[in-house]
Amino acid sequence: MRQFFKFMFASMLGVFLSIILLFVVFAIIASAIISSVSADEKVKVGSGTILHMQFKAPLRDRSSENPFENFNFSSLSSGSQPGLNDILKNIEKAADDNHISGIYLDLSGLQGGFAAIEEIRNALIEFKKSKKFIYAYSDYYSQGSYYLASVSDQIWMNPEGVVDFRGFSAQIPFMKGMFEKLEIEPQVIRHGKFKSAIEPLILDKMSDENRQQVASYMNALWNHYISKIAVARKVDASQLQTIADSMLIRTTEDAVRLKLIDKSGYKDQFLADLKSLSDKSASDELKMVSIKKYTKAPGNEKEFTRDKIAVIYASGNIVSGKGNSDEIGSESLSETIRKAREDEKVKAVVLRVNSPGGDALASEVIWREMDLCRKVKPVIVSMGDVAASGGYYISCAADTIIAQPNTITGSIGVFGVIFNVQKLFNNKLGITFDGYETAPYADLGTPFRSLSEPEKQIIQQSVERVYTTFTTRVADGRNMPVNMVDSIGQGRVWAGSDALRLGLVDMLGGLDDAIAIAADKAGLKNYRISELPEQKEPFMQIMEEISGDMETRWMKHKLGSNYNLFESYRSVSTLQGIQARSFVDFQLR
Repeated sequence: MRQFFKFMFASMLGVFLSIILLFVVFAIIASAIISSVSADEKVKVGSGTILHMQFKAPLRDRSSENPFENFNFSSLSSGSQPGLNDILKNIEKAADDNHISGIYLDLSGLQGGFAAIEEIRNALIEFKKSKKFIYAYSDYYSQGSYYLASVSDQIWMNPEGVVDFRGFSAQIPFMKGMFEKLEIEPQVIRHGKFKSAIEPLILDKMSDENRQQVASYMNALWNHYISKIAVARKVDASQLQTIADSMLIRTTEDAVRLKLIDKSGYKDQFLADLKSLSDKSASDELKMVSIKKYTKAPGNEKEFTRDKIAVIYASGNIVSGKGNSDEIGSESLSETIRKAREDEKVKAVVLRVNSPGGDALASEVIWREMDLCRKVKPVIVSMGDVAASGGYYISCAADTIIAQPNTITGSIGVFGVIFNVQKLFNNKLGITFDGYETAPYADLGTPFRSLSEPEKQIIQQSVERVYTTFTTRVADGRNMPVNMVDSIGQGRVWAGSDALRLGLVDMLGGLDDAIAIAADKAGLKNYRISELPEQKEPFMQIMEEISGDMETRWMKHKLGSNYNLFESYRSVSTLQGIQARSFVDFQLR
């Protein structure tokens, strides 16, 4: 009888938990469907409306139609926001919209890299030509959010708030000690004395070469940062450097006194000030439209034309095969470029690259399609926050390469790594391995023993061959001698401003500039933008999330800003083949 009740209660508990799980899944699906349906509704904007730019999620290059993007599992609600493409369109549309009186920058949660913030900032500077106001408010300004706020007519902050203005820092996690404790040996073969992607595996601090390149590009980023703020705030750059050096801003009063902030006040006071700017009385309701909703507001429709410019988004690590939504799959991206090349309506192609690189062979596969495309129509590359190593590899075949001054690029170098876990299994787990091979190199690459010297020579030759191919691709694409490419290569990372000086990029600018150049090269005055690859229907994405990617979304939700660190460790553990990869992941903080 006791066993009967035991099994009965266990069955009841299982049924109960299953019902709860089904309810949660149903709630998520229902919420996602409702969100998708509401997204199709047109938004009417009344006179005197303020465009409310609030950032609830990390900036992405492209708006996602995935209803699970940045899904909040606690409230079962979507935390999605438009991608950079729609944010820029909305700012341009708002400048010409007589119903929009100004922009409210709500910056407490801004998360983004250098180049993405730069593009929004430049769009806001252009918006100011409309003579409409831009006001910013935040309880706390990170260095990134302050950079964006600096173009505002007025910057407000909570009386107890903080402006983080202390210079940039980059912390690199080194895993040598962890591998030693686990008795795992990373066997690294590389070309490029600056190829620092492998240093976290074999060192416990930066090499002299890596410290040199990190100092170079971070100083370039910082100098650009304070020079732009100096112009916007009418403060000498030397004074800004002094403020950072001595960390002089510790209170809101300090920020106001040193002219980084205009007013100290609570949000209700700020909103009351916005009412007066919009010719509203204190009792009137403040009309605001979110940047997400404003995407659905009508704008100035262009004359219809069959001619198109294809904007192809390439974001994430480069991998062989199709990849997933957060990766650049060589097969899927090559197919997208090929379709754009073969489409007679597509007159030019813009490839938007945001990638630290990855698999070298996958990069070569994508390069081939870029090279074929360039032979029949203009191909322009717009670099985002990072377009380094393999990210540069797939870019170098373009007619024109455009980067922001604070884009991280270059890193022309390759490496291979094989982890030897023999001691981990022998000493920690008591597991040994033995086998038989029909040829001396049949088990080359096995993780259960050290590489022999002849095997190391074989892999070194492969690395050298890939590096030669890489530098040749760059030399051909950039019309440079190979020895010059090698001198600025060696795995070295460069800021976009330095890349321009060295000839790795053609000009500084953003995605809109790339599209304008593509139109000019194709001789187009009227054209449509075709964004590729095509995104799947929301329902199909829901099914895929439930079957696979939900775990990734959950990890991102739980780990927050620490997810990137987790992803770095995960990517290291899955390295296969020769890599054209940089582990640079630097954001304004």
